[in-house]
Amino acid sequence: MNNEFISVKDFLQGKKNIHFNNSTQPNKKEKTKKTLPKLYTSIESGIYKGKKLLLPSLQTTRSTKSIVKKCVFNVLRSDLRNKIFIEAFGGSALMAAEALSNYALRAYAIELDLNAYKIALENAKNIDVNLKVIHANTFEILPKLIEDSKEDIILYLDPPFDIREGFDGIYEKIYNFLEKLKLDALFCIILEHNSKIKTPENIANFTKTKEKKFGSTSLSFYQKNTLEE
Repeated sequence: MNNEFISVKDFLQGKKNIHFNNSTQPNKKEKTKKTLPKLYTSIESGIYKGKKLLLPSLQTTRSTKSIVKKCVFNVLRSDLRNKIFIEAFGGSALMAAEALSNYALRAYAIELDLNAYKIALENAKNIDVNLKVIHANTFEILPKLIEDSKEDIILYLDPPFDIREGFDGIYEKIYNFLEKLKLDALFCIILEHNSKIKTPENIANFTKTKEKKFGSTSLSFYQKNTLEE
């Protein structure tokens, strides 16, 4: 199968969609090696606005839509200072980079897929030493990151729905996982999810305060329940 990508100048020009380039098919008789053009987007706001970020194959991870990213940081921007931003299932670290650009103290991206991790690592090297990329299973490393933090954490969860095999029941797994964690250091939780999924009103001692829908993708925002002692 041919998955030849065009360069994503569409992102920089404000267009909404990424398209595969099927206009030119290689001659099957030719055995020359093909080099796929690099796919990229850019940081949209903050001190690193305009900085290019590489993207992995769309078969490996599902990059967050520009409109979704804008919504997240319109909501969070005033809360990012002096906080840690953790992007779980981080892909190429797009959200972590955007958070750091908007004055997060530090940002972490956790990614298990090796190819996506390598791209995230390259992005981090080109942005800031405070953008940390971790090659690990989110469910294994996240508890330690939360427990070790001395600063408030904004947790962004973007599981790879409809992308990878083996992620059936991923949302229930996330809810159960969070219920068992000590979440004292968390300031808020944001879950990016398939719009067909109905997210719970409460996760541990966090209550859903808003939900935003963008076609097939939705965002659920959770704030700590301050009424509890």
